Amino acid sequence: MVSMNRLGVETQCRVVASLVEGNSIRATVRMTGAAKNTVTKLLIKLGAVSSAYMDRTFRDLNCKRIQVDECWAFCYAKAKNVTPEIKAKNPNAGDAWTWAAIDADSKLIPSWIIGPRDGVTARMFVNDLAGRLADRVQLTSDGLAVYLQAVERAFRGDVDYAQLVKVYNETSEGQKRYSPAECVGCTKNVVVGYPDPEHVSTSYIERANLTMRMGMRRFTRLTNAFSKKIENHAAAVALHMMHYNFVRIHQTLRMTPAMAAGVTGKLWEIADIVALLGRENSN
Repeated sequence: MVSMNRLGVETQCRVVASLVEGNSIRATVRMTGAAKNTVTKLLIKLGAVSSAYMDRTFRDLNCKRIQVDECWAFCYAKAKNVTPEIKAKNPNAGDAWTWAAIDADSKLIPSWIIGPRDGVTARMFVNDLAGRLADRVQLTSDGLAVYLQAVERAFRGDVDYAQLVKVYNETSEGQKRYSPAECVGCTKNVVVGYPDPEHVSTSYIERANLTMRMGMRRFTRLTNAFSKKIENHAAAVALHMMHYNFVRIHQTLRMTPAMAAGVTGKLWEIADIVALLGRENSN
């Protein structure tokens, strides 16, 4: 096994490449020869520098159409299995929702937050999103009620906002567990402003949620893959977002979302993400 002190840049790149392509930490250890603790420490460090870099860079964005949604996962144990003893040992045990926003044109994900599916997290998420936008946007969310007050407080009416409320068919318990319920219709509810009905959609952010589940092993449903610590979970999400925005070429755009949004003029490589560690240490 290779320790952190002797982990070269090439091996670090191999570790990152393994993680962002949906492999678990243990699988990454087997593939790269790096020690488990080494892989975990690298993940946490890269997650921190990636999050800080995107926080600085994603400002005054010229987005026009934004879609938002929440993606479910859990930390340590599912909410229904969290006992008082578990909560005392791990206060963050339970559901861990990733709230994310996507620019429908560039496919950039400029803002995300991890937390409960409640009003406090909604306000924090929408406030962060609003602070990154340069102009008025059209915003679409699902029918989650906590968005209403969060959008009102963050944008103060300077937004064209609609909710897409889906209607699902009744299914058996087995169908509910192993496949999503059948969507039999949806309604478009205008909340504020004048959103274009043709662009009231959450399709892009829902596809981005699928990309998250495919790109991070800990998001895979119905397996033993899940985060034990919320810090590791947040680091994995940050690294995924960095790779998605700057490295991964979108098949339709034929460039990365960051390039399409005008955030960067070059195609990043995984080595550029690893190089952020050196910049952080030099500051």
